[in-house]
Amino acid sequence: MISVIILGSGNVANHLFKAFKKSDQASVKQWYSRNLHTVKQFQDQTEITDNLSQIKEADLYILAVSDDAVKELSAKLPFEKRLVVHTSGSVNIHNIDKKHKRGVFYPLQTFSKDAEMDFTNVPICIEAIESKDYHLLKKVAISLGSPTKKVNSDQRQVLHLAAVFVNNFTNQLYRLGHEISESEAADFDLLKPLILETAKKIEHLSPYMAQTGPAKRNDKTTLVKHLKLLNDKPLHKAVYQLLTKSIQITHGGKKL
Repeated sequence: MISVIILGSGNVANHLFKAFKKSDQASVKQWYSRNLHTVKQFQDQTEITDNLSQIKEADLYILAVSDDAVKELSAKLPFEKRLVVHTSGSVNIHNIDKKHKRGVFYPLQTFSKDAEMDFTNVPICIEAIESKDYHLLKKVAISLGSPTKKVNSDQRQVLHLAAVFVNNFTNQLYRLGHEISESEAADFDLLKPLILETAKKIEHLSPYMAQTGPAKRNDKTTLVKHLKLLNDKPLHKAVYQLLTKSIQITHGGKKL
């Protein structure tokens, strides 16, 4: 059994802990949080601590903390030459203090506190300084049921950037769409099948081939009508114009 210690108590840490509970090859030996009350509900399931000096020996230490905290926390760990990884898409592997064996265990997925997560749908991008550490991390990821991918720092960072576009920015567009529909008491739920079909489509088509809509077709009458409807929403209007321009440039159409 591979012993794991989780450090951090945010969404990623919580979902990792739940996933490890289902694994028969790896288990959480201890859970550290600087705010003990955030993990107190799990004290009957694993040992918890808020004291770095009490951190036990384990095969793997996962820093599931904010990007800015990785460097400082890894430097404070009171041991060396053990495998320490972070879960960030953008933090350099060398931000982990050099006294440790270093790696990255990046789950490329969006994690919300109250949403259940099936780790078979969580690809884990793995990076390690040493080959044997990579193989251990791959074994841990597989024990969670996750698909794995070996990446380098440049690949991981552009994947994280792309993830911001396809997840964070897309979700904000959902929010803008929700506000627009609410402005006339239209039912946003009617758009949910469209949202699901749009996501489903790119399982079989490239985003380029899947593109539809008035911007690609250059339906000027519709485009002008939409912009007029957004006259009292300058932010929404600016987003509409920018994305319309992007689609038209991509597909070689005439600009509005």
